Parts: sequence; C-alpha cells; structure tokens
Amino acid sequence: MAKPIYVLNGPNLNLLGLRQPEIYGKETLADVAASLSDLADDLGLSVRCLQSNHEGQLIDWIHEARTEGAGIIINPGAYTHTSVAIFDALNAFDGPVLEVHISNIHKREAFRHHSFVSARAEGVIAGFGTEGYVLALRRMASLLGKR
Repeated sequence: MAKPIYVLNGPNLNLLGLRQPEIYGKETLADVAASLSDLADDLGLSVRCLQSNHEGQLIDWIHEARTEGAGIIINPGAYTHTSVAIFDALNAFDGPVLEVHISNIHKREAFRHHSFVSARAEGVIAGFGTEGYVLALRRMASLLGKR
C-alpha cells in the first residue's frame, strides 16, 4: 500500500466544532477526518489524521512521517507562531508539506500573522474553514502526481 498523507493538527483542534464556532465553524475534527478519508479514497491516496495538544508529540509524528508518509498537511494551531522546533522537524522531512488554517490568520491578531511553518510549506491555505483541508488534500494529490 502507498504511504499515507499525515494530517497533523495542533493544540485545541480537538475542540473543533465546540470552541469559538463563530471563527472555526461547527464541523468537528472527526467530520474533517471522515471527509478526508473519503476524498483520499477517490484520489487513490490514504490519510493518517492525528491531533495533539503537545508540541513534542507533533514532532514525533513528523519524524515518523520521514519514513512512513508521502506528505504532510499540518494545522499547527498556535504552534504556527511559536514553534521553531516544528519548523526544524519539517525541514528534516523530504516530502511535500502544506499548511492549513481554518480562519484567515492575517485578519486576526497581529501575533498570528507570522508563521514559522510557512517557510517550509509548499503552500498555505487559510480562511476557507474546514474546506481548507479538502483543498490541501487535492493539492497534495497534484504534488504527488495522483491527479
């Protein structure tokens, strides 16, 4: 079987659908994972959807993806703006990386305007709600030659 696309979600995304639905919507992370799994099947891909509130766990999954994954779609949550360690881990990954944000981080507080991850990512999708994950998976299929 082909290597999966790792879909990594950072802190507080376990509360998706409950936390600030006016910003993040009502869809849960389980809903997002189900949509991605269905689309991955259609695209001839597979996904491994993971979430952690802990920076070290996200880094461990990025390291695992070095040998087990074809690409990484990451929504690092607040670690976007603070984690050089996640940036360094992504730099050790040879495959494509796409960064996703549910809200438009550039319309929010000034501290959210900078992303350490963006310097490593092939692309950034922000402000499209949870549909951003679907767009990212479609782009990942393109990057991997699975149109």
